[in-house]
Amino acid sequence: MSRPLPQPTAETAPFWAAARAGRLAIQRCTACARHQFYPRPFCTVCLCDDMEWIDACGRGRIYTYTICRIAANPAMADKVPYAIAMIDLAEGVRMLTQIVDSDLDQLSVGAPVEVVFESISDDITLPQFKLSVAS
Repeated sequence: MSRPLPQPTAETAPFWAAARAGRLAIQRCTACARHQFYPRPFCTVCLCDDMEWIDACGRGRIYTYTICRIAANPAMADKVPYAIAMIDLAEGVRMLTQIVDSDLDQLSVGAPVEVVFESISDDITLPQFKLSVAS
């Protein structure tokens, strides 16, 4: 069974293009300089509609996580157990993602992580995170 794929929209296309290029992109408001994720056509702080895309540094910390021992989708059955986490990026936004290439027993709230990318189709590359040795 094939893995479900995200469906890029006009607002999310720059995010997916950056991920294909191995970059983690987030939005920044040109008026108030606040970062935001997930992509929207306007700033959630000042409502300005002039958003720009910037490359995030790709580092953050685990805000919370869960370890899935039963696949939520049959296409993920060969990946159990796997971890899904909310990551607080250094830029101040929170992102839902999967933790990969890491010992699941070593996961903890506050643990440092760094972005890695998994190409799952010609069009979609997923930004995911792994435990980092950085503090």
